Amino acid sequence: MAKYTTSGDRLRIDDFVACFTEDGVIEAENVRPEQSFRYEGRAEIRVWQERWLSGEAGTHGATFVRHHLSTSRIDVTAPDIARARTYWVAWTDIGPDHAGYYLDRFRKVGEEWLIAHRRVRLDWEADGSLFKAAIVNSRA
Repeated sequence: MAKYTTSGDRLRIDDFVACFTEDGVIEAENVRPEQSFRYEGRAEIRVWQERWLSGEAGTHGATFVRHHLSTSRIDVTAPDIARARTYWVAWTDIGPDHAGYYLDRFRKVGEEWLIAHRRVRLDWEADGSLFKAAIVNSRA
């Protein structure tokens, strides 16, 4: 979970993509239609992340992003399967920017636990959130 967070905040695309299984999914839930997204497989996740760096998207305008993880419950349901619920808050130039929680399904591949499916739930965003348009701007 920490590798995902630090890789995403620093736009370390190779490290970010490596957090997922080959068929991994990341999607938004409980968000306005314009903030919805779903990417399936490492290739789609990589292309999405590359758009954050491309400059064409102008994704958010923040000079820094820091996602802070807090309470996390992890249930190992089989020798190679786990489920988790983890709360997060993202800080940017404006302070607390947006917050929510991750609903994850992990799969053990070799010796690593990887994200097989991540549902990103948004509970709150600041009025001046620098991320309000980021998802829209990161689309193809």
